[in-house]
Amino acid sequence: MGWARKILRVNLTEGTCTSEPLNMQWADEYLGSRGLASKYLISEIDPKVDPLSPENKMIMSTGPLTGTMASTGGRYTVVTKGPLTGAIACSNSGGFFGAEMKFAGWDMIIFEGKSPKPVYLFVENDRAELRDAAHLWGKTCWETEETIKQQHQDPQIRVSSIGRAGENQVLFACVVNDLHRAAGRSGVGAVMGSKNLKAVALRGTKGVGGIKDFKGFMAATIAAKKVLADNAVTGQGLPKYGTQVLMNVINEIGSLPTRNHKDVQFEDAAKISAEAMHEKRESDGKSQLVTNAACFGCTIACGRIAEIDKGHFTVVNKPEYWGASGGLEYEAAWALGAANGVGDLEALQYANLLCNEDGMDPISFGATIGAVMELYEMGVLTKEQIGVDAPFGSAEALARLTEMTAHGEGFGVEIGQGSKRLCEKYGHPELSMTVKGQEFPAYDARGIQGMGLTYATSNRGACHLRSYTVASEVLGIPVKTDPLVTEGKPELVKAFQDATAVFDSAGICVFTSFAWTLADVQPQLQAACEGDWSMDKLNLVGERIWNMERQFNMAAGFTRKDDDLPPRLKTEPAKTGPAKGLVSGIDKMIPEYYQARGWTPEGVPTEATVARLGL
Repeated sequence: MGWARKILRVNLTEGTCTSEPLNMQWADEYLGSRGLASKYLISEIDPKVDPLSPENKMIMSTGPLTGTMASTGGRYTVVTKGPLTGAIACSNSGGFFGAEMKFAGWDMIIFEGKSPKPVYLFVENDRAELRDAAHLWGKTCWETEETIKQQHQDPQIRVSSIGRAGENQVLFACVVNDLHRAAGRSGVGAVMGSKNLKAVALRGTKGVGGIKDFKGFMAATIAAKKVLADNAVTGQGLPKYGTQVLMNVINEIGSLPTRNHKDVQFEDAAKISAEAMHEKRESDGKSQLVTNAACFGCTIACGRIAEIDKGHFTVVNKPEYWGASGGLEYEAAWALGAANGVGDLEALQYANLLCNEDGMDPISFGATIGAVMELYEMGVLTKEQIGVDAPFGSAEALARLTEMTAHGEGFGVEIGQGSKRLCEKYGHPELSMTVKGQEFPAYDARGIQGMGLTYATSNRGACHLRSYTVASEVLGIPVKTDPLVTEGKPELVKAFQDATAVFDSAGICVFTSFAWTLADVQPQLQAACEGDWSMDKLNLVGERIWNMERQFNMAAGFTRKDDDLPPRLKTEPAKTGPAKGLVSGIDKMIPEYYQARGWTPEGVPTEATVARLGL
C-alpha cells in the first residue's frame, strides 16, 4: 500500500502528540508528500495567516515510495505557508530522515501552535514526545544533531533541525537533516523557529510493509534502476561531477546569471566548476572533492563530500571546518560565486559550510549578496553601513557577510530578510531578482526562455525544480527544444510542472526525471499502492496538485501581476553568448500558458477546470 496510513499531530501550544488515521480518500487524490501535505495544510489554515504566527502550521511529509526500494526513495517535504513569499511553501530534502519517518510508522507529522519554550520532538516508532530543548537553543544544526545522538546514546537517530538562522527567523532559513541535506527554500526553517521547535529526532525499526504486489514492485524497481544506470546523465555525469556538471555548460550557452543578472556569462566559471573541484590544489596537492555520496536508496549518488583548503584565509584559524563535509552543488556554487562575481572556489565552500551549519538557503542568501554588492557599487550602500567593502568579486566580503547573516550580527540581519525587502528599503526594488519574493536560481531567463516562464508561474516563488525545462532546452531530455524561442514553451512548462508534482508526491527525487518519464514511475506506484494508478490518473493528480496550490495563493492575495519577472530581464538584453540581444519573452508566454492551463486571462482556474480536477 506504500502508505503507513498514520499521521502524527503535534500541538506545540498544548504539548501533546496524537496519532490519527491518514485520510485515504485524499491519498488517492493527492498521492503523498507534496500533494497530500499541501491538501492537509490548505484544509486547515487561513490562506491569509501570518506565516510566522502560531496559527500557521508546518507539515513534514513522506510519499508512498519513501523508504521503499524504489531508487531515490528517501525524500520528504516540509510544507507550510512561506514567510519569504507569503505563498505556499513546499521544500524537499533527501538524506535519510524521510525514510526513517516511514520506518517509524508515520506518513506525516503536522505541527500546530507555538511552544512556550524551546522543544524538540522525539519519535521512536509509535512513541512520540516533546522534550526540552533549552540546551540546544543557540546551537548550530551540526551541534544539535550531535548532541541529540549523544543524549539518546543512539548514533542511528535521524535528526532534522534549525540553526541560528531559523531561531533568528532569517526569511530564507532552512531545515537541515543529516548534516548537509536540507529542505532549503522559502523560509521553512523560520516557521520552525517561530514555533520554538528546534529539532525533530526519529528512530524507526518497523520498516515499510504492505506493498500491494511485492514481486511486481521488485520487477518495476529493478527495471527502473537499469534505466538510471544506462542514462548518460544519471549513470555517469551526476555520479562523477554532481549537479556542478552544469557550471561550464550553462556558462557556454550564455545563461549563467552573473553579478546580479547584469551579465549572462562569468569569466571565472571554470574556476568554480565541477572540473575545478576535481583538480589538485597547488597549496596542498589535494582536490577539494573527496568523494560522491548518495541519499537513502539512491543509485545516482550526485552528492558531494568536500574538504576545504586548510590554509585558505577563511579557515586558517578555524580547524572545525577542516574535515570532510557537504560540498558545493551547482545552485550553491552559482549563488555564492557567479551571482556575486566571486571566482574563489575555497571561499565558496566556506560560505557553503556556514549555510549548512546554521541552516540557510544558499540560493536566496547568495542572490541577496549579489543585490547588496550592486547597491554598494552604485554608492547606495556604504562600507560604514555594511561593515565591509563589498564590491562584486570580493571573496572577503562574501565570507564576512555569510558569518554575519548566519550569526544574526550587524548588516547580516538585513540580508536575512532577503533581497526583495532589502532592495525596497534602499529605494531600488528593481534590483531584487525575485518572483513572489523568492530569489532566482542559476539559469538566466533571457538565454533559456522556458525557465523565465517557470520562474514567473512557480507556486512557491522563483524555482527551477517546479519545472526543469533546462532538461529539454539544454540537454535534450526527453526532446530537444530551442532555448532562445518562446514557441511551445507554455505547453512544455505545464507538462513539466504537472509531472514534477507527481515525482515530488511519490517521495522520489526529481533528478530521476533526467532518465525517467512518468511511464517509469507508474509501474512502481501501481505495484506499491492500492487502487488504480494509470498514466491518465497520474497526469490528472499532477495537474490537480498544481491547481490546488494556485488556488491557495490566489486566496492568499496573489494575482496575475505576481506572475512576472523583474524589469532587468525584460528590458536589458543579454550582452554576450548565444542569447546576445535577447530579453525574456515572458509577456508573450503568460497568456498562452494561462490558456493551456484552462485558466481565465487573469490566471484564475475556470469553473470547468476546477470541476474536471475535482477541486
